Amino acid sequence: MRDQVEIGMGRTAMRGYDLDDVEIVPSRRTRSSKDVSLAWQIDAYRFDIPAITHPTDAVVSPASAVRMGELGGLGVLNAEGLWARHSDVEDKLADVIRLAEESSDLEAPIQRLQELHSAPIRLDLLSEALRQVKDSGVTVAARVSPQHAEELTPDLLAAGVELLFVQGTIISAEHVARDGEPLNLKRFINELDVPVVAGGVGDYRTAMHLMRTGAAGVIVGFGQSRSATTTQVLGIGVPMATAIADAAAARRDYLDETGGRYVHVIADGSLSYSGDIAKAIACGADAVMLGEALSESTESPAQGYYWTSAAAHPNLPRSEIVGFTGSDADLEKMLFGPSSDPYGTLNLMGGLRRAMAKTGYRDLKEFQKVGLMLRG
Repeated sequence: MRDQVEIGMGRTAMRGYDLDDVEIVPSRRTRSSKDVSLAWQIDAYRFDIPAITHPTDAVVSPASAVRMGELGGLGVLNAEGLWARHSDVEDKLADVIRLAEESSDLEAPIQRLQELHSAPIRLDLLSEALRQVKDSGVTVAARVSPQHAEELTPDLLAAGVELLFVQGTIISAEHVARDGEPLNLKRFINELDVPVVAGGVGDYRTAMHLMRTGAAGVIVGFGQSRSATTTQVLGIGVPMATAIADAAAARRDYLDETGGRYVHVIADGSLSYSGDIAKAIACGADAVMLGEALSESTESPAQGYYWTSAAAHPNLPRSEIVGFTGSDADLEKMLFGPSSDPYGTLNLMGGLRRAMAKTGYRDLKEFQKVGLMLRG
């Protein structure tokens, strides 16, 4: 039974735990890290590492999506981002970065992002960006919001998208709009020939609803990071350890309900260090979405600055533009090392691999059974 805490007369709240609140407990067995597999597969697509890029222009360009795929992960391009709206994205990003560096007004770079996103989506630019990824031979993935999913998806499929992410801050099985037809995810997914990953969610019930739509994967969280301000703006937060465990419980129950259909759980938020990634997998995630953790790579389009796609919302932005000290590390070093950093910001996959080896587990599914303990 979930722990209910009384917060006032007649009002209770569920207790939730973030990844910082839990620790992985070693078992009686250890093994060599060389014997550990980080391989992950969703539908027909297999990846060497359980790492997906958070679909923000700050981290993902066509070139960095290709590089992520070459390194064994999955790069997800934002189909409603700058690469779909402007032909000179590098110059536009340089303008945003200049404002972030030089302006004492913290709102100036956000206003510039809003202006850039007010330009219409150009299908020719979007198709060209996706073609660059497709021509490289890696898996092609793109993100759309629930509001524009039906409008953009036919063109995305025509451009070669193989995995579709329908992603927003919070998503439900049916997105209701007063001025138009609602997006019925079950109907939408059933009409497509490509796997769909949907989210974010923060609880068991919503995760189960999305699984019943036919989604191949469910995203837990909304990219919580030092830049995200969703909690301040909307009052909405996701305690990631609890949310991942709840979604994993929904996955197990849905597996029983359907007689064997497995839906992947993807953690998106509070993932700054390799230890956070290990704890997310230990709580039940199959893979993780990395955004801020990759922002310092030399392939990052924003050159060490980071924001989520919610920063460009036209009237209620929910992300700051945050700058990080450049590590001069490329994406390969960020994921696989070697590292001279003792805090787990480099060699992210190496940290996960070593955590699995230290606790004696051979693969990701086994590692989801590792023991956990609450702090203090």
